[in-house]
Amino acid sequence: MTDIRERTVLFADLRGSTGLFETLGNAEATSVVTHTVGLISKAVDECGGKLVKTLGDGLMAVFEGPRDGIKSATRMHELLERVVARGKQHGASPGLRALRMQVALARGEVVEMSGDCFGDAVNVAARLLDHAGDNETLITAEVLAGLPSNLKARFRSLDLIAVRGRAEPVHVHVLDKPSQGDVAATQFGEVRHATSEPDGMRLIWMDLDRVFDVGHMPIVLGRSVQATYCITDGRVSRSHARIDWHGGTFSLTDLSYNGTFVRFGAAGEILSLRRGSCTLHGSGVIGLGGPPTEALAPAVRFEVLHFADTEPLVGVDSGLTRRG
Repeated sequence: MTDIRERTVLFADLRGSTGLFETLGNAEATSVVTHTVGLISKAVDECGGKLVKTLGDGLMAVFEGPRDGIKSATRMHELLERVVARGKQHGASPGLRALRMQVALARGEVVEMSGDCFGDAVNVAARLLDHAGDNETLITAEVLAGLPSNLKARFRSLDLIAVRGRAEPVHVHVLDKPSQGDVAATQFGEVRHATSEPDGMRLIWMDLDRVFDVGHMPIVLGRSVQATYCITDGRVSRSHARIDWHGGTFSLTDLSYNGTFVRFGAAGEILSLRRGSCTLHGSGVIGLGGPPTEALAPAVRFEVLHFADTEPLVGVDSGLTRRG
């Protein structure tokens, strides 16, 4: 029987499971991953959703309303945190202690047929996982619109993001992690409360220190001498990544074979882009061909600039630090 209904679609995916297979072997790692996915799937039933299917190290679920979907996502993160915490307490393998999860939700008309679901919302939610960082939850504007005000306040706009296989970009929002102390720190760095749009972008690699205003967009980072920002390193593709100006924000898109990696802030999580995009906020490091934590990977430091409050910067450990 075929049924078409408005649904909130959720995809969750474990990260770090590959390391489990390397450290534990196939049989034990399969057992751990299956048990962990089964555990987080309980959050679907607890929040009134329907588990559509498990996907090896992930799952897909649908909910009638956005609020239940967000509650389920939050609960999944809590359950995984408990698994990791217990692993640390009992001396579990480093692979288990390194498990992370990414969650993405979209909303729209869904075709329910033979126990499975199809539709644009399904495709968008699945592909948003490519843009989610470790232990992050991303949602579309349609999901946000159905949330009460207190829940909406917990999300921050990442503006329009190009989603693989879709002609139109998607307006994406990220669930902010709880702040500690006076620092509102998330994977995307310090939350800027300035009301003005950014004016430019600063890029630093070795002694190549350049500032670009929005009129210089797009910036192509690559090994080619024709690239806007030329990085002469064998791990860098001729046209490796591109920075665009969209709707008042800077967007970074990976164009390479070896991947582009972004770390926001001085010690944030690392976001892996594989032919995907993310919005650049604050300051951090862009790794070309490898994560910025790898010693041999070219690391380009960046800062989104508001010229009214720009001060000289000095680099410390592949990060950006203000003088003053």
